[in-house]
Amino acid sequence: MPNEGRSPYLPIPMHVLHAYYESTDNSLKTLELSFDDPQDAREFFAAFNPGQFCLLSVIGKGESALGVASAAWEGDFVRFTAQKLGSVTTALHALKPGDPVGMRGPLGNGFPLAEWKGKNLVIIGGGCAFSTLYALTKHLHHPSHRGDYGKLTVIYGTRTSGLCMYKQDIAAWHQRDDMEVHQAIDVPEQNWLHHVGYVPDVVKEVRPSPVNSVAVVCGPPIMTKFTLPALVELGFAPETIFTSLEKRMKCGVGKCGRCNLGPKYICKDGPVFSLAELNALPADL
Repeated sequence: MPNEGRSPYLPIPMHVLHAYYESTDNSLKTLELSFDDPQDAREFFAAFNPGQFCLLSVIGKGESALGVASAAWEGDFVRFTAQKLGSVTTALHALKPGDPVGMRGPLGNGFPLAEWKGKNLVIIGGGCAFSTLYALTKHLHHPSHRGDYGKLTVIYGTRTSGLCMYKQDIAAWHQRDDMEVHQAIDVPEQNWLHHVGYVPDVVKEVRPSPVNSVAVVCGPPIMTKFTLPALVELGFAPETIFTSLEKRMKCGVGKCGRCNLGPKYICKDGPVFSLAELNALPADL
């Protein structure tokens, strides 16, 4: 965690740099947060790894755990996309440029990028959980990183086209010759040019090769539940399938037990786990 002299419970002072809606129904809003103290920025990015999360706090409302949706090379800001669900995320949606906000992090383990070097990457996301995969993809696109990995395949599904996030970047990804992008929506829409169907079915249709490949899955629990076995059916070994678990977190530092999963704490041992690690946990979890 940044600034070893800082209490792990004390938020880093931040302020809103940019705020904008991602979805046509305004249920998804992106906040780009800037550091009040440049030293905090240096320490954050020295520790940050794609796949980690932070706890954002609004005074008088509480904290909410959100995956980081930006790559370190983009600038001295941290991006988050929040779905408006409860009191904290409603307060986050009400923030405007210049407003103060607290941030604790980066927390968790992130993606094991060093272990994945030389591998093809299959990135599979659904709904607003795609935010951390967006950060991962942005990280991989930097010229100093792209050559370390092989073929890059992205599969991203949402209920409707209006709920698709990061539309401008994804449109540009379709034009790149160093990656393959497959978008999907649940039901047909007029003028939709991509896949129609649920993400697990699209994975089976695309049939990414398991040869020298790693698959990363982030999405709603029901999507993840059916996508993981679909990858196994395609020949991916459990050690090559990774997912980021979505579970309520409170303290973020493994003290409160709210995110306990057998002997594991999602906030410290995760949120990224391989399917092999999950298979080793008690079956009733």
